[in-house]
Amino acid sequence: MASTIADDICACISFYSRLPVRPGADGYAMPDFARASWAAPIAGAAIGGVGASAILIGAILHLPPFVAATCAIGALALSTGALHEDGLADLADGFGGGATRDQKLSIMRDSRLGAYGALALCLTAFLRVFSLAAILQLGPWRAMLSIVAASALSRAVGLIPLLTLFPARSDGAGASARTPSPSALRRALLIGAAIALTPLLGGATLAQTVVAQMAALGGALGVSKLAERQIGGYTGDVLGAAQQAAEIGVLIALSAM
Repeated sequence: MASTIADDICACISFYSRLPVRPGADGYAMPDFARASWAAPIAGAAIGGVGASAILIGAILHLPPFVAATCAIGALALSTGALHEDGLADLADGFGGGATRDQKLSIMRDSRLGAYGALALCLTAFLRVFSLAAILQLGPWRAMLSIVAASALSRAVGLIPLLTLFPARSDGAGASARTPSPSALRRALLIGAAIALTPLLGGATLAQTVVAQMAALGGALGVSKLAERQIGGYTGDVLGAAQQAAEIGVLIALSAM
């Protein structure tokens, strides 16, 4: 049992990030989400820990909140190889530049960055940095807990397109991801929700954490519904965009109230 738990956690961390959790692990190997998806928020918390470390270093060096927040968001992107940001950009290019379903899917598969993708990356980066900077003004400990909470919960609710949609194409990362079992998804959401309560230890209110959880869920569901209308299903890019939307929702909610 302990070996299976450790394997699931390592599989999710190695997929979602470039963190060296296991010698020889393939950072882009698709885990068995039907079983291991429960560990997605734990992988997210580990990634969030990288951002929290950047905030801690910024506090030690007395960096301004905006500079420290920028470094923290940059650290998140480096730790994941910009996996989710790439999905968000591809989705924006496809949905914005394609006229038909096939055109949208073709554009999403193109590795080149277009105007819609560049704009989406800029806007979402600004939202993440400015929201985190606002939280940092309330204290580094609160910001550290918030970035861990956002990273963990967003990976849990980012699985929602796997449950609500069918694959939009027969190949690719999205199609190779098996649908999480109901029990695995329940565990993922419970673990993610529990980790999302940690900002309470830094001074956040219960209302803030509840709104943050609702914002994460709404962001992921919104991307899922948009993908259903645009391409009739999900791809790996849709999963990445759902995670980004959920993470942004958490950070905004924790900074706004």
